[in-house]
Amino acid sequence: MFKKHQQMSFADIYSACKDLFQNDKPKFLQLLEQYFDLSELVPLSFHHAYYNHLGRDRDYSLYSMLSALILQKILGIPTVSLLIIFLTLSKELRDFCGFDKVPHNSQFTRFKQDFVDELETFFNKLVDITEPICQKLDEQLASTLIFDTSGIEAYVAENNPKYINSLIKKLKRYYKDDPDVDVYKMAYGLMPSSAAVNDEIKQLYINGHFCYVYKFGILTNGLGIVRHIAFLDEDFKAKHPEVIVDKKTDSPDEDKSIGDSTALKPILKDYFDLHPNALRDIFLGDSAFDSYKTYPFLLKDCNFKKALIPLNPRNSNSSLPQPGYNEFGWPLCPLDSSKPMIPNGHCYGNGRSPRDKWVCPETHFENGKRVCHCENPCTSSPYGRVVYTYPDQNLRAYPGIIRNTKEWEVLYKKRAIVEQTVNYFKEPMGIGNPKTRDKKTIKADLLLAGITQLVTVILADKIDKHKYFRSLRPLVA
Repeated sequence: MFKKHQQMSFADIYSACKDLFQNDKPKFLQLLEQYFDLSELVPLSFHHAYYNHLGRDRDYSLYSMLSALILQKILGIPTVSLLIIFLTLSKELRDFCGFDKVPHNSQFTRFKQDFVDELETFFNKLVDITEPICQKLDEQLASTLIFDTSGIEAYVAENNPKYINSLIKKLKRYYKDDPDVDVYKMAYGLMPSSAAVNDEIKQLYINGHFCYVYKFGILTNGLGIVRHIAFLDEDFKAKHPEVIVDKKTDSPDEDKSIGDSTALKPILKDYFDLHPNALRDIFLGDSAFDSYKTYPFLLKDCNFKKALIPLNPRNSNSSLPQPGYNEFGWPLCPLDSSKPMIPNGHCYGNGRSPRDKWVCPETHFENGKRVCHCENPCTSSPYGRVVYTYPDQNLRAYPGIIRNTKEWEVLYKKRAIVEQTVNYFKEPMGIGNPKTRDKKTIKADLLLAGITQLVTVILADKIDKHKYFRSLRPLVA
């Protein structure tokens, strides 16, 4: 009886790839060699820069160095020293990279430092190459942009837990007779804004702890594929002098919010300048971006159709009764709509939107201070109620989508994927705890992590296994 051909499922293909990685690693490397060719992807300018840098022949080819560093990220090897050990012990890995002999640790380091700009050019080229692939996978998610900031902790003394603990112990001893003193808050105020060895390593509050990092901004699409990486360093601030990333207030969360909101505009501008054909439909961000000036920028200047940003409690006080507005746009007393509030000038501030200030109509100056004499005050503050109005206020209330609806909830759940991508770069790819404080080396490692993810997108597209496009981990686990 004639036997029909059996259709292979994705599960069968996945099982075969899993068996190859576990039992026959050379065949797995052959899969990479068969479908992936660096010479088709590396920009010609990178090739010229590498071979013209010394004016003589190189001991190791450009493709060999890149293959080794990409392989390091794919396999999650945390340090170059350990990568060298793997290459030394495995002939298959050396053959895959094209090494007759293994480079020294310093040669890998110099490669990163000397060609970090070319790595960024390479990364941007891969973004353009992978854009049609992402659109083919899911056009809506490909046209969704998610922005977040994070930091790579540098290898400095301030990141040692003993540093802050010793400061807290000293404060506890000094204020042992004064229990009302918050030594932890005081310790934060006494911590320097930057590391002693390099003032570009800034203090940041990440995931509930203080650390000293090189801060960066990252854009991904709704599929979790990285679209843009920007180091918020001195070079970035020189290019965008309007950015404020190192303001220090009494609140660590507020410090990070100010940096995030002001970095959004220049990063998006750089991204669209580099990739003018990139789709833009939905923007997702956390409450740090909830600023009245953000919504017109996203919806009008950038032409996003929807901007999903949760309301930040610092921008409103929902515990107090909210005022209405008359036909002239004046806010009214929350408890007596016949009394319009009194205009009190314009307010400006770093990291905040321009706004008009309105005060309670029952307040008067006494001894140089404003005092409220309302018989039924709507706030416990002796100063009286204060309300701010903003330009384009309706865009914040209606950012292309109705807040707190089912559609909002479904779309906004995708925002978490940017944090998953950052975590994937830091943990499985091993860039989260570098044993260096050199900015160029850390930046190159971050770009290589992005390059590696984009390489996996291209590889998965070529072998038509879109189910595993975000990472080779499912293929090699």
